[in-house]
Amino acid sequence: MLFLLLAMALAMFLPYGSLHYRLAWLYLIVFFVPVLFITAYLFLFDKHLLESRLAVGPVAEPTVTQKLIQSAAGVAFIGVYILSALDYRYKWSDVPLYLSYVGDAFCVLAFVFLFYVFKANTFLSATIEVQEEQQVISTGLYGVVRHPMYTGALVLLFFTPLALGSFWGLVAVMVLAAVIIFRAIDEERELKAKLTGYEEYCNKVRFRLIPFIF
Repeated sequence: MLFLLLAMALAMFLPYGSLHYRLAWLYLIVFFVPVLFITAYLFLFDKHLLESRLAVGPVAEPTVTQKLIQSAAGVAFIGVYILSALDYRYKWSDVPLYLSYVGDAFCVLAFVFLFYVFKANTFLSATIEVQEEQQVISTGLYGVVRHPMYTGALVLLFFTPLALGSFWGLVAVMVLAAVIIFRAIDEERELKAKLTGYEEYCNKVRFRLIPFIF
């Protein structure tokens, strides 16, 4: 978490050229307070899930495809903050201040959404794997879309550039969204092959990320 905080801060303040990037400070608070809350909740009530999410990134992935996907995701993720900071510094776009606050509010709502995803699925590992005694989760948000964690992440990512005062940052978000979609599709291949009942679940819940769209 500290590494992520440092990486995000550097990706915003270095391109901006100053620590006086108030929207970035507000965003870091909006981001890390919910992260701390979710982490504390998992530490108290679901250590299995917390431990399974400690191994993250390309190195932790078991397949070459996912290593490449995670590498691309990492670059695009940092790119969202760099591009947004450059945009705000050089005024490439003009985002009203109220819209930045709306972006922060939706980021908080995205974390609330993600909290309920984590609460519903203790098998939500950071890497693509089928754990011992893993079962298909089909209730709650999993009864609406097959990958609600990615849905919540996309909402968070979409409103991040707005929270940072940028429209151009959405370009990097679109790249990252494409990577997430590709990861979800590849993940389903693995789960259909190794997790009993997952293919039937896919037939029942038709949409991956967005109801009635995809």
